[in-house]
Amino acid sequence: MTTLMTRAAAGLAAVLSLLLAGGLPLPVHAATVPAADDAASSLTTLAERSGLRQTGRYDEVIRLCDAFAQQFPQAVRCERFGTTPEGRPMLALIVSARGAFTPEAAQQLQLPVMLIQGGIHAGEIDGKDAGFIALRQALRRRDTTLQRQVLVFVPVFNVDGHERFGAWNRPNQVGPEQMGWRTTAQNFNLNRDYVKADAPEMQAMLRLIQRWDPLITVDLHVTDGAKFEHDVSITLEPLYSGDAALRDAGRALRDEIIGQLRRKGSLPLPFYPSFDVEDDPMSGFTDGVSPPRYSSGYFVQRNRFGVLVETHSWKDYATRVRVTTQTIDALLAIHARQGAAWQPLARAADARAASTLAGQPVALSYKASERSRIIEFRGYEYTRTPSTVSGALMTRYDDRKPQIWRVPLRDDVQVDRQVTAPRRGYVVPAASAALVAAKLDLHGLQYTIVDAAQSAAPVQTFRATQTRFSPQTFEGHTTLSVDGQWQNEARDIPAGSLIVPIAQPRARLLMTLLEPQSEDSLLAWGFFNGAYEPKEYLEAYVAEDIARQMLDADPALADAFQQRVASDAAFAADPQARLAFFARRAPSWDERLGLYPVYRLD
Repeated sequence: MTTLMTRAAAGLAAVLSLLLAGGLPLPVHAATVPAADDAASSLTTLAERSGLRQTGRYDEVIRLCDAFAQQFPQAVRCERFGTTPEGRPMLALIVSARGAFTPEAAQQLQLPVMLIQGGIHAGEIDGKDAGFIALRQALRRRDTTLQRQVLVFVPVFNVDGHERFGAWNRPNQVGPEQMGWRTTAQNFNLNRDYVKADAPEMQAMLRLIQRWDPLITVDLHVTDGAKFEHDVSITLEPLYSGDAALRDAGRALRDEIIGQLRRKGSLPLPFYPSFDVEDDPMSGFTDGVSPPRYSSGYFVQRNRFGVLVETHSWKDYATRVRVTTQTIDALLAIHARQGAAWQPLARAADARAASTLAGQPVALSYKASERSRIIEFRGYEYTRTPSTVSGALMTRYDDRKPQIWRVPLRDDVQVDRQVTAPRRGYVVPAASAALVAAKLDLHGLQYTIVDAAQSAAPVQTFRATQTRFSPQTFEGHTTLSVDGQWQNEARDIPAGSLIVPIAQPRARLLMTLLEPQSEDSLLAWGFFNGAYEPKEYLEAYVAEDIARQMLDADPALADAFQQRVASDAAFAADPQARLAFFARRAPSWDERLGLYPVYRLD
């Protein structure tokens, strides 16, 4: 009896080892049990020990980080790269079978670096458990995969959010039994923070990225949304955006990941499956390029690959961890094989950005055109009927009945907004220099500091002709959009100002930060709102006297005023608008109001 049980356990262990390694597909709702030899190992996770029903707390990450380093001292280091606002360590496992545990060592050995992060949204925690499983398997295989690259694995990015543990933190997600929270302890959504970098966690991550300069960064998520059969989406840039010569490599990377997942039994998608019309399957889907506030839109600005992995929230935790593990396996294999060839492509993109973008049109945003094509999408039967709760038309899915949906996909992605890059760069006057320099430093952007003041320097300035502040805050900011254009002007440049050259490898990222009409510029995030707030004013009786003096002294102005009164009834009926007509033309008017506090050198 004992012999039979031992043989059965050994057979089960062998089968499950193949399943986790991707050799066999797991049934969609099957739970995975750890192999027998791993059950007592210090490298297994609570997820595995619970049959992939639970996930561990952050003390498990701390334990595993140390345990991997102790059991594989020649290949793994556990590194603390930051501290959260609540005082928790931010940890990364540095993995290299050739002992390249520093960026300098990786550069000396010419090894490509891949960064994989889990738990940026800590309720979507598949990547943490899958990452530890995939890493353990890769280390035990002892093949050449980890000899030809460096892996920087951050199991949990949003550590404080991870410890806000609860069973109902993701009600539209099947498992684990409890999970973390979407945002940080300061209520920042880290996947909106890559450019503005408000959160201490993001600042620590950007310093890690700056040190290692990963060729590929992988962000592991779980979707929200409708019910359907597809279990994962793989999207990345550069594909539609960024350096044109990198796009072919980006498409090849995406297609190979998808191909490997299909061969292992998954149903991957090459676009994020969010309906064009919320809750309406027949509205179809639109592909596009994420703004650089997101991980998937940020790394292309650095001439590197950014991969977004989104398992489907309505698949159970066992299925999602399996698919994520297989995705990491595929990425490790592809990066080991192709990374060395892609490194010179990335360096060439850096050189092109530094040498050819000046004075040329550069895209700030993208969108899909109205062109669409019909695709076959694997959904479920559904009904759309009025709700007695909300009163709205609601969709109800029957996930026992698969159904092919023939729906439109808009994936003809084109440039939406572009501007001509300055020929020389930007000037940040001294008053804003400290704020801007801190952001430039986080992103690894180059600048110099002006030693001696310059008077009446020829620059380009941007004056807002219209401003629109958001009616409510977003990520803690009152955002701003402006109309206007650059124009030639002479301005004083005080000592302590910054000169920021356009001729640098991350010129696209620089323009994202400093072009006022970029949707993720410092201006758009509200860092310069004070420049658009009137501070000095005239009492009405003073403005009245000044207006009469101006009318008497300037017949042309008097004619313009009378024409405006005669042609604009709203203006004529508004005493404040009539006085403002003169206040804006009076010598006391603040000429800096609406002046963007960054100039261009052309």
